[in-house]
Amino acid sequence: MKWLSVLPQQCILLMTCLLMALEAVPIDIDKTKVKGEGHVEGEKVENPDTGLYYDEYLRQVIDVLETDKHFREKLQTADIEEIKSGKLSRELDLVSHHVRTRLDELKRQEVARLRMLIKAKMDSVQDTGIDHQALLKQFEHLNHQNPDTFEPKDLDMLIKAATSDLENYDKTRHEEFKKYEMMKEHERREYLKTLDEEKRQREESKFEEMKKKHGDHPKVHHPGSKDQLKEVWEEADGLDPNEFDPKTFFKLHDVNNDGFLDEQELEALFTKELEKVYDPKNEEDDMVEMEEERLRMREHVMNEVDINKDRLVTLEEFLRATEKKEFLEPDSWETLDQQQLFTEDELKEFENELRKKAEDLQKQKEELQRQHDQLQAQKQELQQVVKQMEQKKLQQGNPPAGPAGELKFQPPGEHKVEDAPKHPVGGDQPLPPGHVQEPAARTDQVHP
Repeated sequence: MKWLSVLPQQCILLMTCLLMALEAVPIDIDKTKVKGEGHVEGEKVENPDTGLYYDEYLRQVIDVLETDKHFREKLQTADIEEIKSGKLSRELDLVSHHVRTRLDELKRQEVARLRMLIKAKMDSVQDTGIDHQALLKQFEHLNHQNPDTFEPKDLDMLIKAATSDLENYDKTRHEEFKKYEMMKEHERREYLKTLDEEKRQREESKFEEMKKKHGDHPKVHHPGSKDQLKEVWEEADGLDPNEFDPKTFFKLHDVNNDGFLDEQELEALFTKELEKVYDPKNEEDDMVEMEEERLRMREHVMNEVDINKDRLVTLEEFLRATEKKEFLEPDSWETLDQQQLFTEDELKEFENELRKKAEDLQKQKEELQRQHDQLQAQKQELQQVVKQMEQKKLQQGNPPAGPAGELKFQPPGEHKVEDAPKHPVGGDQPLPPGHVQEPAARTDQVHP
């Protein structure tokens, strides 16, 4: 599953089996001299999230395809162009029925997930009449016209979508980081506006002092240079710097022994350099900036070393890079604090966008308040009408309605206890002394 971290450029999406099958370059190393524990053979290496919104679906499809012997064999003989052209996708017709059935299930689950996302999004804006089929067109990693079965076209679309999305991943990350920095500056300036002159000057002085403190750090070696790698060799690996050997270094840092240095393995090499600049305990050091620095270092090394642009560094590419002049005599490396991340014009444009969003949110808030007030007025009007109807019924002699709208009435002949005579004739109360009860008149007696 290593390829999940290196999909972008040449669509290594389905080459994981090929990569896993390759033997690592045999280099004799006395690993007793190396600090820490090495990678245990057979131990599962957790792959980082690709950041794609269909990451889980992508992983599940590949996991299922890897279980098919025929497809694995085709992967081992396929080249990059066959994968990119879609030729490999057509091999899907030859996989086992069990694999195809499982792929069908995965696709139906993914379509159902996307429809739920669409419905949730549309419900959030109180929209109705959702056309799921039309909205599914925006998802390019599957064939929405056939939501029930996984076909070669689905595999081809998944490969192309993942390749395209991951190629733009770094660019998107840089844009998000730029917005993050502009937001920090915007909030700082807005906060200063709330202070009086004396406090504002103190805050400005503190800000400049923190900037200076952050910039006061040891020299950062050029990523991928001999000096930088030797420092890792000595401090992280615990080896003699005079015995630095590029082949051995490559083998040591190919953590999963697949014969490649992927992006995560490369990024791990820059930790020592980053620790010179960033400390999570220091108020002036921003860990978000540290991760951006790490990404830029990795991106730079990939551009310099990765000849075929497949987002993987082979031993051959690595050794060829060590023969370049830049490896021995690199240019100085500028850290983020030495670069201008945005211009004043870009900040103004960003603030205008924030202002527009704030105005739109205020309008939405006012509209919601208006609707609320309208509903409250209708409720009060309805309550008033009900009250008037109750009063009218009382005036007409009709019993009023109960709390649930039922009529309060008593059947004829039924009276409340307090309304009944206290001593009815023929009742059970005892008669006073000397009183003789007269017999009731007979209704059947005929009088002349």
